[in-house]
This record gives sequence, structure tokens and C-alpha cells, in this order.
Amino acid sequence: MRVWWQELAGLVLPMDCAGCGAARAVLCPRCAEALSGAAAGPVRPSPAPRGLPPVHAAAAYEGAVRAVVLAHKERGALPLAGPLGAALAAAVCSGGPGRELVLVPVPSARAQVRARGHDPARRIALAAARRLRRAGCAARVASVLRQRRPVADQAALGARERRENLAGALAVVPGGASAVAPGGARPGAARIVLVDDLITTGATLAEAARAVRAAGLGPVAGAAVVAAPAGSFVRIRSKIRPGR
Repeated sequence: MRVWWQELAGLVLPMDCAGCGAARAVLCPRCAEALSGAAAGPVRPSPAPRGLPPVHAAAAYEGAVRAVVLAHKERGALPLAGPLGAALAAAVCSGGPGRELVLVPVPSARAQVRARGHDPARRIALAAARRLRRAGCAARVASVLRQRRPVADQAALGARERRENLAGALAVVPGGASAVAPGGARPGAARIVLVDDLITTGATLAEAARAVRAAGLGPVAGAAVVAAPAGSFVRIRSKIRPGR
């Protein structure tokens, strides 16, 4: 019910730009440009945790991008899922072409989902998959990961503490293999891409990759996020757009 009211409010109530506060615009043109994915490229935290797959991000986590991510994630600004999903799609494409794409969102804790009224990473992943399909890429979302035990709030934890906090915390849900490879398809036939709204130390994505590999779902081709710290971007390689 909370999500329904959030959706309705986003449609009928005037909103200010989540990025800069411009009046009566969910996202003004300048802030939309910051999330266009024009600067999408590879990122790598330092130090990178063991098992972290190649990660691509759409934008630096600063300014308007940071404000938009937080407005969607923490304040339930659900209309922002569309532009955030478009940014995530650009990050996925920055990682290179593939066969069928299976986007596997990093799960939020159940308590966080209840408190927020939605699952931010899954909502953005669904928007990204729609964007990719419109561009001619076979893409779908498989929400096959879950938290198998409680974890501490990571806001105040460093890189090592985050790795220890998350070690073994994620698992694939029963039936996850059939969700990734439906209809008896060969495991690994699809390109599995882990997705989230943000990367900081990389500990969460590394744990997600470990859980996927441990369940035998196939290799993890990479990961994509909406935003990453500006200092984690590495040299931009050539980018391949959907349908090419």
C-alpha cells in the first residue's frame, strides 16, 4: 500500500528536481544529463576485494547524481527509477556486448525493504531491463539472491570490516537456477550481470558474485552500477551500445 501511494503521489503532485531542487521538475535537463551514461566506464575500488568481477558505472557519485540516488533509495522518489534505470543500462552496455543478459540485483535486507517501502536495486534493474529491450538487447531480471543472515549497517565500516561483515551473507534462493536459465537452458548460456545502485568498497558485489558462482548458476560476466566514487574510475575503454 505504501508503494502504491508513492507511485500515485509521484504522478499527481508537483515535485522539485531531485538533483538540484529546480521547481516542478522530477529531474531537470541538466541533472538528467548527469545521469545520461555519457561518461560510463570501468571502475575499480582500491583495494579491490577478492572475487570482484569487472564493474562498470554510469556516473560519479557526487553532486546531482548522489542526490538522485539517495532520493530514490531513502526517500521513496519512485519516478526516479526510470532515469536511474537508463543510467544503469548505459553502465551494462559499457561492459561490452553479450548474449542474453540476465540482470541479478543485489538484495536489500528485508527490514530495509519494509522501512523504505520498496527494493531500490530491483526497481532500477527492472527499469534498466526495459530500456535494454527497447534498444534491441534481450535482457531480463532474475532476483535470485537473498540475505541468509543479518548483517551490520555498513555506513561506518571500512573496506576490511565490510568484507568481514558480508562474508557468506548472501545465497541463491531455491529455484534460482531455473530463474537464470529457464526452460532447461544450459547454465552459462546467458550473460549474468550483477547490478546495484552504488559501489563503494566492492565488498557487496564480491559477495554476490561468490554466491552466484557457489550455486553453479554460471560465470559472472561482470557488474554494473549507477554510480561510483569519482576516484575509482579507470581509463575509459571503447563503449558498445545496445544492438551493435
